[in-house]
Amino acid sequence: MTNPPLQEFVGRHEKLFVLTGAGCSTNSGIPDYRDSHGNWKRTQPVNFQAFMSEQHTRQRYWARSLIGWRRFGQAKPNDAHHALARLEAGGRCEMLLTQNVDRLHQSAGHRQVIDLHGRLDLVRCMGCGAKTPRNEFQDALCRANAEWLTLDAADAPDGDADLEHADFSSFKVPACEACGGILKPDVVFFGENVPRDVVATAQDHLAQADAMLIVGSSLMVYSGFRFVKAAADRQIPIAAINLGRTRADDLLTLKVEERCEAALAFLL
Repeated sequence: MTNPPLQEFVGRHEKLFVLTGAGCSTNSGIPDYRDSHGNWKRTQPVNFQAFMSEQHTRQRYWARSLIGWRRFGQAKPNDAHHALARLEAGGRCEMLLTQNVDRLHQSAGHRQVIDLHGRLDLVRCMGCGAKTPRNEFQDALCRANAEWLTLDAADAPDGDADLEHADFSSFKVPACEACGGILKPDVVFFGENVPRDVVATAQDHLAQADAMLIVGSSLMVYSGFRFVKAAADRQIPIAAINLGRTRADDLLTLKVEERCEAALAFLL
């Protein structure tokens, strides 16, 4: 079923700045964080300061990630990712800025992508900056914690798993082999700032766009909402596809309350 207003919106703009959020990836089996009112569905994700300062927070994070990565790392792009890749291939996408860390846009063939919050398929040393593929670190976690490999838990957002009531004190978290530093997924945690160069590059592309399309984001996090404010300040049209409320509802030219893959099906 097509959505004529959305189809018309996309059709009349040649340089769309696209911002995507968790709703774009839910049909790939990756849970989202918020309900239709924009409220948290679960406890908030790990905080940067706690991760860096508390060993037990790192143990809890990586134990849950050990379980969650097994399915997250196998996720495949869905029709929403493929539709946006087709939009770019048709020359109508100035840039795609994603709040997601799953790299599914790239897997679908999208070329011009800015990972606003980083990427979960890399692990970065907070001491020397060395980066390691997440699959390699998964192997190291498995070797150090063989007794955890029989556990299973429900998927949570961003490669997490709802591993509750476990005693994480025995979980071993490998340190950086090069310098012994703390290893962290190469993503922006809550309480951590998006790198300035990433924000600046995205803003430069937004300045070249003739409209903005939001796909599957409630925009409750300011790191994404700031770009909608910037688009509104420039007085370019803004459309959003999202099930439920967004923080920018009063700034939108068009709101489509459908699943992302259904709303974008006309592009396939």
